[in-house]
Amino acid sequence: MESVLPRTTTLSVVIPMFNETAVIPALVARLRPVLDALGVDYEVVAVDDGSRDDTVSVLFDHGRDWPQLRVLRLRRNSGHQAALTAGLHRAVGQWVVSLDADLQDPPETIAEMLRVAREDGVDVVYGVRADRSTDTVFKRNTARGYYWAMRRLVGVDLPAQAGDFRLLSRDVIEVLRRLPERAPVYRLLVPSLGFPSAEVRYDREARAAGETKYPLRRMVALAWESTANFSAAPLRLATWLGMSSFLLCLALILFGMFAHVSGTTIPGWTSMFVAVLLLSGVQLVCLGLLGEYVGRIYATVQNRPAFHIGFDSRDEVPDAQPVARGDDAARTPSFDSAVGVRG
Repeated sequence: MESVLPRTTTLSVVIPMFNETAVIPALVARLRPVLDALGVDYEVVAVDDGSRDDTVSVLFDHGRDWPQLRVLRLRRNSGHQAALTAGLHRAVGQWVVSLDADLQDPPETIAEMLRVAREDGVDVVYGVRADRSTDTVFKRNTARGYYWAMRRLVGVDLPAQAGDFRLLSRDVIEVLRRLPERAPVYRLLVPSLGFPSAEVRYDREARAAGETKYPLRRMVALAWESTANFSAAPLRLATWLGMSSFLLCLALILFGMFAHVSGTTIPGWTSMFVAVLLLSGVQLVCLGLLGEYVGRIYATVQNRPAFHIGFDSRDEVPDAQPVARGDDAARTPSFDSAVGVRG
């Protein structure tokens, strides 16, 4: 059995999803008219990142009358960037757009991105958020701080307020596929490649439904991944902490020698206590930073995949049926009818 989708297409839209049942109907209602109006052949690669709700079943329901909708399911939750990687690697379009499911980045901008890429002859078109008033003050300020820090630590020509909403040419996709990055951060990785690029500005909208998948914990993790993947600054920080500790200890030694020569009595336990705390703290910080990088080297040497694909509706029908919703398991449509696969 083969999919009705062609093996190559003009445009692919990759959408990572995790527990997005509530937003899928609104996403389909806005995205499909935009893509149909482009007048090009396309596919929509919806990557389910191990959702625990009805995301896959709802996608299958919409795939019944939308043959361009392709469902790619990961076996477990691997994270947004890993799901995005799976979609980019599996997409077959000559142009590939990455889009979040929450509709904060308007799908209508895709037409402008494709037009700019063709007319200007560029390989990358970034979606740049001109207005983020729908975001909270905390989110706007942390985003501004992230881009400011990345420009100084990483040094890449990072477009301001450009997230993961972008259009990439097939040449860029093939380069990304060959890179040995285990945990890529695309908002830094893509600019570092140096491909000709342009920008399309848009107003960021409020989330259409559901809850954000990027709370503070995930934003901090993204900032750390960005720093550790693209910069040795934390290691240099460890070096500077070590040098500062050494200079401070040297000053304390000179002070102790002067006090000894002058006959001043200094309580020994206080100086010993301070010195041990200082040196121990600096050493632990340095060891922790070094351990982070050693752990990354270990993970790279292991060469374990960042994600495992459970099935792809483009491929042959898997043995197992997709997860059904609640008590409707016995009445769940077959994989063929759900995703438009024919014999």
